[in-house]
Amino acid sequence: MNFDLDSAVPVLARTPAVLRELLSGLHHEWMRGSEGPDTWTIREILVHLTNGEQTDWIPRARHILAFGADSPFPPFDRTAGFAERRELPIDTLLEDFADSRRVSLDTLAALELTAKDLAREGRHPEFGRVTLAEHLATWVAHDLTHLSQIVRVMAAQYRDAVGPWAAYLRVVRPLSS
Repeated sequence: MNFDLDSAVPVLARTPAVLRELLSGLHHEWMRGSEGPDTWTIREILVHLTNGEQTDWIPRARHILAFGADSPFPPFDRTAGFAERRELPIDTLLEDFADSRRVSLDTLAALELTAKDLAREGRHPEFGRVTLAEHLATWVAHDLTHLSQIVRVMAAQYRDAVGPWAAYLRVVRPLSS
């Protein structure tokens, strides 16, 4: 499937509501688990998503529109805010993400991007030349990646509890499986 902004925006718009429905009001133990060493908790994932809204997706889109491939994007700190925000109540993190996403989507709409804009190139600090369409498609895939990750983190909490059914439940098996 080629990137289409009109079909991408509804996915981006739904992510906060999906997360709110999945996570709001759950027992705090669901939020503390991870998939193992050097993996993230649900709270950390939410902090990461909010940080991306504020410092990655729209700022980099604007960077591409302003500078093209002449100047690389500033690096993105994937774990920014973890130490300060990882213990906030889950509903606070969900609301922060929803608010940040609303601002991002309003800003995206105001850019009134054309097909010519989507073909514009920027320079990623690691990957080199990328198009605005690739960047925005990555935003959608990034959301879906973290939705999947959150589901895996939750399922991992029942890794032992499911007993022999683990053989049929890929989602509860460790990442290396």
